[in-house]
Amino acid sequence: MKSKLWYQLGRRLCFYFLFFFICPLDSESIQERFLPPNGYLRVIYPKESFSTYLQNFPLKPKGSPVFLYNGSKKQNQVHLAVLDFPLLKSDLIQCADAVMKLRAEYLYSRKEWGKIQFTISNGMEVPFFRFAKGDRVDVKGNKTSWKVGNGKKGNNRDVFEEYLKFIYSYAGTISLKSELVKKSLTHLEPGDVWIEAGSPGHVVMVVDKAQSKDGNTVFLLAQSYMPSQEMHILKNDTPISPWFVLPEGQIFPTPEWEFPSNAFYGFRK
Repeated sequence: MKSKLWYQLGRRLCFYFLFFFICPLDSESIQERFLPPNGYLRVIYPKESFSTYLQNFPLKPKGSPVFLYNGSKKQNQVHLAVLDFPLLKSDLIQCADAVMKLRAEYLYSRKEWGKIQFTISNGMEVPFFRFAKGDRVDVKGNKTSWKVGNGKKGNNRDVFEEYLKFIYSYAGTISLKSELVKKSLTHLEPGDVWIEAGSPGHVVMVVDKAQSKDGNTVFLLAQSYMPSQEMHILKNDTPISPWFVLPEGQIFPTPEWEFPSNAFYGFRK
């Protein structure tokens, strides 16, 4: 009996050792780390929504710096948290690419293959289901065409990653803006963006929202930037940082870009 008890105790101690020393203790989501300011309550969305997916997106441990794709630290550390958002070892996942990746990852996690579609810079629509069928896009200068059945088929992760890498290479803020819908700030939700299209352009994404009893709104913003870098929660120069308030003037300043306040868009449902 004693040997059995010691055996069970040993297994339990082994479990605790593995839990505390191998499992990350600081694996928090956005909503777990950032409580709303006093007087505000986080807005709760349907469990399967894109908004809830973003609110629950995991963060790297507190104090993590933002790294670039080449392993060096970003010079301008303008964040209070870093999303657990792996990069490629090439300068591909910049601001618009990171937003498209989050949207695509959400749909992929739900196995909604048919909804994963983005427009590239020449206006061609590139749905994931074509890649899943084995089709690939042939690029010659600014002209593109489908090559039928020339690639690996399936909805597997490697095909999905190949698809995303193609989108990163041939899409940007201009093409992303073309497929978004204009929104009123009064209807702000996680998943919406401020976007200014151009070369360069920029985009930041709303990833959480809270409201007060009298209807005031605060929200969190995330961005990637140039060169390719980890996506991060932006800080600001207010007592409630990193929470932002709705802009009241014509310009909405963020740490590395000023947007027209009305340059506000959302994904089509």
